[in-house]
Amino acid sequence: MHTPPPTNTPDHSAPTPTWTVGGLTLHRIDETPLPPETGPWLLPDATPDLVAQHAWLRPHFADPEGNLRLHTHSFAVSLDGLRVVIDTGIGNGKTRANPAWHDLRTDYLSRLTAAGFAPEDVDLVILTHLHADHVGWNTRAEHGSWVPTFPHARYVVSRTEREFWAGYAMDEPRRQMFRDSVHPVEEAGLLDLVDVPPQGADIAPGLRLIPTPGHTPGHVAVELTSQGAGALVTGDCLHHPVQFAHPAIGSCVDIDPVQAEATRRTLLSTLADSKTLVLGSHFAPPTAGRLTTHGAAYRLTPLPPT
Repeated sequence: MHTPPPTNTPDHSAPTPTWTVGGLTLHRIDETPLPPETGPWLLPDATPDLVAQHAWLRPHFADPEGNLRLHTHSFAVSLDGLRVVIDTGIGNGKTRANPAWHDLRTDYLSRLTAAGFAPEDVDLVILTHLHADHVGWNTRAEHGSWVPTFPHARYVVSRTEREFWAGYAMDEPRRQMFRDSVHPVEEAGLLDLVDVPPQGADIAPGLRLIPTPGHTPGHVAVELTSQGAGALVTGDCLHHPVQFAHPAIGSCVDIDPVQAEATRRTLLSTLADSKTLVLGSHFAPPTAGRLTTHGAAYRLTPLPPT
C-alpha cells in the first residue's frame, strides 16, 4: 500500500489505557493511528455508504463520512508475575514499502516501560502472526545491528505460521521484514514454535492461543482468563468492528479469504452475547467491548478503558 505517514498522533501524556479482566490488568500500548487511506485499501468492501448505515460505529470506529478509523498498538498483561506482550507493532527505523510504516520514530518503548513492562523485564512475547505491523518491535537498532528488544523473553509463534513463511516465495519488502524483525530473534535462540491444535494451546496459566487461520495459515488469537472472566485479543482475524456487522468483509491481504471468513463467523458466534471482552489489534480507541447479536449479525458495545 502507498499511503502518507499519519498526520495525527495519540496523546502520549495520557495514562496507559487499561481494562480489568478478573484479577488481570490488561494494558493497551499505543504505537500510532493509521492514516485514513488505510481503510479503503485494507477493507475495500467496507465502503463509506455501507459503514454509514451503522450508527454504532460512530464516533469511535468511523468518522461522520463513513471512513474507517484504524490504529496500531500492542497489549501487555502480567500473569502471576509473568510479564507478557501481545504483538509488537511496526517498530522504529524500519525500512518498509508502506510509507505509513516506514522509518517511524515513536515513543512506544517509553510507553511500554511506563506501563510496567520495561523491555528487559518482559518474559513472553506472543506473536499472533508474522506480518510487518505485528513484529516490528521484536527488534531495535543497536550499534548498527538489529537486536532483540526483549532480551530475556521467549518469543512465541505458531509452528504452522513460521513454516508457511519458510516455504513462501517472498517479495523483497517481506524478506526485509524477516531480516530485521524475525531472523535476529531466531539467531538469538529466542523464537519458540508452538503447535496449536484445534482446541487451542495453553502457554501459561490463564493464557491460551486459539487457532484463527485465514488471514495467515498459522494466525492465532489470544485468550486470557482470570477468576471466571475472559478476554480475547483478535490479532488480524478481525481488523475493524464493521466486520461484526458484515462478517463477509475480508482484508485485501488475507492469504485464504474463504478460510478467513469461516474463521470470523465461527469466532463471532462463539463470542456473541458472552461476557468476553473483545480487544481488536487494530480497533481505534476505545478498542475493546462486548459483542452482542444484532439482527442477523453482531455489533460491538464499547467498553472504555479505566
